[in-house]
Amino acid sequence: MSNTVVSSSRRKCRKAHFSAPSSERRVIMSGSLSKELRAKHLTRSLPLRIRDTVKIVRGSHKGREGQIVQVYRKKWCIYVDKIVEEKVNGASVPVPISPSNVEITNIFLDTDRKALLKRKGRSVVKA
Repeated sequence: MSNTVVSSSRRKCRKAHFSAPSSERRVIMSGSLSKELRAKHLTRSLPLRIRDTVKIVRGSHKGREGQIVQVYRKKWCIYVDKIVEEKVNGASVPVPISPSNVEITNIFLDTDRKALLKRKGRSVVKA
């Protein structure tokens, strides 16, 4: 029995993705956790947040690490503090990074984030 609410039409899926509200974009813009964090918190991914430490695993900045300084939901990208490029006039500009290209290496924990991890970890059965 298939779910009649979810469309498999490419056109409809793309429209839903690119016109998603900010609250849905938060969940879509999740980053995978490192192996150590995955084992500790029993979850594979978390929505990215300012002050999370991430390692870039794909692209021209692969292997570099830094803290997230901005999550730009409108442009579907994040900005990491140490990843900047110089313009011709000498000004430094932050480089937009796709959330799918990063791995979270250190989580910024506050009360809401702890509650989220507790909720997500509970649904996973320990092996």
